[in-house]
Amino acid sequence: MPTIIINTAREFNGIIEVPGDKSISHRAVMLGSIAEGITEIKGFLMGEDCLRTIEAFRKMGIDIRQRTENREQKTEIAIHGKGLRGLSAPNKELYLGNSGTTMRIILGILAGQDFECTLSGDESLSKRPMKRVSEPLSLMGAIITPKTKNREPNIELFPPLTIKGKYPLKPIKYKLPVASAQVKSALLLAGLYSNGTSEIEEPLQSRDHTERMLKEFSADINIKGSKLLIKSSKLIAKGNIDIPGDISSAAFFMVAAAISKSSKITIKNSGINPTRIGIIDVLKRMEAKLAITNEKRDYFEPTADITVEASALKGATIEADMIPKLIDELPVIMVAAVFSKGSTVIKGASELRVKETDRIVSMLTNLKRMGADIKTEGDDIIISGSGTLTGAEVDSFGDHRTAMSMAVAGLRAKGKTTILNTDCIDKSFPEFERLFGACCAN
Repeated sequence: MPTIIINTAREFNGIIEVPGDKSISHRAVMLGSIAEGITEIKGFLMGEDCLRTIEAFRKMGIDIRQRTENREQKTEIAIHGKGLRGLSAPNKELYLGNSGTTMRIILGILAGQDFECTLSGDESLSKRPMKRVSEPLSLMGAIITPKTKNREPNIELFPPLTIKGKYPLKPIKYKLPVASAQVKSALLLAGLYSNGTSEIEEPLQSRDHTERMLKEFSADINIKGSKLLIKSSKLIAKGNIDIPGDISSAAFFMVAAAISKSSKITIKNSGINPTRIGIIDVLKRMEAKLAITNEKRDYFEPTADITVEASALKGATIEADMIPKLIDELPVIMVAAVFSKGSTVIKGASELRVKETDRIVSMLTNLKRMGADIKTEGDDIIISGSGTLTGAEVDSFGDHRTAMSMAVAGLRAKGKTTILNTDCIDKSFPEFERLFGACCAN
């Protein structure tokens, strides 16, 4: 299996652009496929997860064409949408690899179709809970069942799943038990296929890329505080969509610069969606030297350049209500905490347990192996900043964000850090190793 070896770096510098936002890339393909007309997407993330989304819609009859393969340019794809009712039944199951985002959100679209299909994934995806999305979609009229009967569906529902859609769906009034952008998105998309107005309420605001993109595609959606109202409405192709850099990918470079001496990194054209900037808020709270420049807010997704310099970080408390804004950045925040003065407490991080792996376990195991003072109390994570780590052999646990976080940790560790099973990084950041290495001085 692939490995990455990280040696202690003297400094970490560069002016870079990270690949397109993973969440927005998924949604652009999905909405473009069920819109009427052609949608051209620039800056699409050619990571494994997003490619699974493209493959799924191609199997349902959507013509999706790639325009360039030059890694020095933003990848462009063109989607020839067929409207809400234009999908065709796939002739075999839709295999979604490791992409939980694809599986959860696509269920909302499939719920409104007049055909049946099966969704499957790899070993990791087959362990991720789907009842949180299947229950409300079932209330709307879809029938979602496990393909095999080896688990008790009344307790939880795991892939592979078979979904039998219905048109029109019943509108729903539903309050999400936990903040989940994926579940919210599935219900909003299902609402397009209902015969009335659906109302979805969030306990805490999660990332709002779906809401923003639905407006771009002329959907009848209204937002009233924590409630979202969606009516049956056809989608009209936007024409051109320019996807900003993924702030979750930028986070690894931001923390790497903050904890490394004589370092300065600038990430250009990064997304700064207000529901995604928890990493910026936390680093500022930890007194990182961080500046945001060249802001552009006249597009449906705001962007800016983010510059981070070597900093004397201080520990901070991250409350549970902040978690939805930085759920994907928590692993690398744990690394930042090790190199901060004082203690950092991350409260209510239970959602980390149902990602590609249990990220609480993966990060604690690896950081302890390198000598970090880190522990858990329930779903709270407590890190005492020591300012030192020792190079060791660590494992990705099959999780891309764990792997990249350990690469950041290796920059400041004494000696060599070997990260095993790093092929998972291709899920969200195929160019990570090349770009990360270019910023290092050894």
